[in-house]
Amino acid sequence: MLSKKTQYAFKALTFIAERKKEGPVLIAEIAKKKKIPLKFLENILLELRKAGLLESKKGKGGGYFFKVDPKDIRLAQIMRLIEGPIALLPCVSLNFYEKCKDCDEKKCGLNKVMIQVRDNTLAILETKTVFDLVNK
Repeated sequence: MLSKKTQYAFKALTFIAERKKEGPVLIAEIAKKKKIPLKFLENILLELRKAGLLESKKGKGGGYFFKVDPKDIRLAQIMRLIEGPIALLPCVSLNFYEKCKDCDEKKCGLNKVMIQVRDNTLAILETKTVFDLVNK
């Protein structure tokens, strides 16, 4: 299940993408329109800026805007940035792998099924972008 933080990140990115041609978007406007707590949103947008996806401008005409085209920001990238692993078990994670202490992966049926779940989930999340959220 997606955390509130990740849901808010997607909502904020969608809002910024919808207004891309209008220039930078004020954080207060995003928070109000998308019903996201302002302090929580500040932290999310700061993470996205540190990751090089957004940029911000201070002062009059300031706000947040895309540093990277929304067509090039994969949903999997956002999920990994905010959530961490996409896989449901650490033993099937591609980027955050950890061996299970009490399991033999070669004989574990759950491991095999979760690999399929991960692969099918990634097949979607690696092909869909922030642009797709706007252009449903």
